[in-house]
Amino acid sequence: MGSLRRLAMLCRDLAKQHVDDPDVPAAPDGADGYAKWTQIALILFRVELEKSLRETEDYLDEMPGILAVFDLDEAPHHSSVCRWEDEYRMRELRRLLRASAEQAGRSGEAAVDASGFQRDQTSYHYRDRANYSLQSMKTTILIDVNSLAIKDVHFTTRKAWDGHIGMQVFRR
Repeated sequence: MGSLRRLAMLCRDLAKQHVDDPDVPAAPDGADGYAKWTQIALILFRVELEKSLRETEDYLDEMPGILAVFDLDEAPHHSSVCRWEDEYRMRELRRLLRASAEQAGRSGEAAVDASGFQRDQTSYHYRDRANYSLQSMKTTILIDVNSLAIKDVHFTTRKAWDGHIGMQVFRR
């Protein structure tokens, strides 16, 4: 639990550095609204945990000590976190990712990982929320070999072929 609390504190501190007003309460409008730093911190925490949206909600509900780090009484609904992730542009998340990766340090050795998946059926809830049907998703990730920190990432759902993305990510 100690390492998870440290991770939560790191996510919170990174998010507070990113926003204009870090002193806004975590949930100024009660359960209906969350501060920008809280949204970003919970997105980062979910990504670092490598959990799905529903798993992250369950995880937070079972750990009041972690919720206390984010100054929350209860975890936000997983659909809220999904909406937040859609609201923040990839450029902003990339900048936060780089800030957290810089803390891990650079070894000078990196690897590019490219993978993806295809689905025949997309859930009705997701299709309705995203306003399109997701058939395939491709990801390209630049990883520091020694620290295993993610240096850069690229997602695409629209390109049929993404072989050129690996060099783009590597150059960036």
